[in-house]
Amino acid sequence: MIIETERLVLKVLDGSFADLVLEYFNRNREHLKQFDPLRSENFYKVENRKKALDQEILDIDNGTQLRLWIFKKTDIGFKKIIGTICFSHIVKGFFLSCYVGYSIDNSETNKGYITEVLKKGIDIMFREYNLHRIEGTVMPKNIASLKVLEKLNFKNEGLSTKYQKINGKWEDHIHMVLLNSEVE
Repeated sequence: MIIETERLVLKVLDGSFADLVLEYFNRNREHLKQFDPLRSENFYKVENRKKALDQEILDIDNGTQLRLWIFKKTDIGFKKIIGTICFSHIVKGFFLSCYVGYSIDNSETNKGYITEVLKKGIDIMFREYNLHRIEGTVMPKNIASLKVLEKLNFKNEGLSTKYQKINGKWEDHIHMVLLNSEVE
């Protein structure tokens, strides 16, 4: 699956891209540390990135997740990942909901790429998956991420204390939610 935005290409990757994904995580190890759970050294092994990518394909096939890896349109041949967005815990039936998470390369921050990708992802989740609700949980200190979600009309539904263990510490998270008014 390949999806284009104005400046970017979003692509589902399989295990053959494990080296490229590992390169992204290694390049951004310090940058992402402040927003991610503690990562063991096993996380940074190519065989484990391959397994994770293969699992992502299974999750897409099962309809429980959609992870897209972000490339610049000028990157002919998909040589450098600059970020990722993941719609996870997709639930159908009476809930019609998912969570969204994303990250961007340290060298590509503040260029509007996440906003651009999230707009496209919201459209996919609401129009193709017919979901009613997308939820993003954000640490209060992550001002940039909160601004992105607010810009896209996500609403603050409250604070969960000690919600996720990030970088070895339990962190509070704000629940930001976007509802699809077209789903009744």
